[in-house]
Amino acid sequence: MHGTAPDIAGKGLANPTALMQSAAPMLAHLEERAAAQKLQGAVERVYADGRHLTRDVGGTAEFTDAVIDAMSR
Repeated sequence: MHGTAPDIAGKGLANPTALMQSAAPMLAHLEERAAAQKLQGAVERVYADGRHLTRDVGGTAEFTDAVIDAMSR
């Protein structure tokens, strides 16, 4: 299956930022603007904080957990 990256699945190597960045406008389109803003703001806060970046930008695999945590703030 092309594009599924089975060689890195479960290794914490993939960067989920693009998925999250595309989900925010989709949520806004679905009139879930508060959720879109919460997600976008959380991604921005995690990147600005710099402690839980994805491996491809010099960080760790805890990026998604950090974004989820930031959404609760």
